[in-house]
Amino acid sequence: MLKVAWRCWCGLRQFVLSELWRVDLKKYGQWAVVTGATSGIGKAYACELAKRGLDVVLVSRSDDRLQLVAKEIECQYGRNTRTIQVDFTHGPSIYPTIAKELRRLDIGILVNNVGMTYSDNFAYFLEIPDAEQKITHIVNCNMLSVPQMTRLVLPGMVERGTGLIINISSQVGVLPQPLLSLYSATKIFVTYFSQCLHAEYKSKGIIVQCVAPFMVSTNMTNNMKVTCLVKSASDFAREALNTVGHSTYTSGCLSHALQNAAFTVLLPDWLRMSSFLIGKLRNPAKDTI
Repeated sequence: MLKVAWRCWCGLRQFVLSELWRVDLKKYGQWAVVTGATSGIGKAYACELAKRGLDVVLVSRSDDRLQLVAKEIECQYGRNTRTIQVDFTHGPSIYPTIAKELRRLDIGILVNNVGMTYSDNFAYFLEIPDAEQKITHIVNCNMLSVPQMTRLVLPGMVERGTGLIINISSQVGVLPQPLLSLYSATKIFVTYFSQCLHAEYKSKGIIVQCVAPFMVSTNMTNNMKVTCLVKSASDFAREALNTVGHSTYTSGCLSHALQNAAFTVLLPDWLRMSSFLIGKLRNPAKDTI
């Protein structure tokens, strides 16, 4: 009973009271850096951070879309923006360029959002298209980007004694998910890295938050219809940012936290990893290929 009561209080504080007790994000610094910032959750975070008074560095691969988002933020929220055009699938070669562009900026917040998947459907590992190249791209984008971007901004945060790093993971990274094997594995890397980094640097005034959402309507999820279970990117970013200061590991919103609790009960490990469920997930996908 005590455990249930504590979890209810944490949920109430994290997803309800946080709307009233928002942390002033400007206290971390003038600039926020957002990767994968031209669409979906990344763009929503960039806009919400600007709305809350921060200048934003947008990092993504399409210069045209970067300029559109930058103009939107400047016109709608009156904040300064900078853009960095790089492709995170290219690996280590891009980070000197990013480091040069970030030099001398007072970076208080980093949102490691950029990510990619390899199929619109559940698929076996050997069904990954262009597997040799795609595996490298996914590892570079989903995994390598997180510690490399952290390496660039963390020293300044430590020097100032304050900072916030938000790493976007996924609920399919909370537990191993067959038929999304590579994507699931890259996301548990993000989760573990976040938790370890927070433990290492919390005494230096740095908060590292891991956000693990369920379904959000974005290009990656084929712009699913927004429902009580599927959040819009803008609503999700607003609610997730409210949890800063209240939780270092979060589903991002109450709807996704309740889904997480339900899935834990209704989909135990033995069932999720069973050949029966894999067959049920895979067969409908075969019909659409």
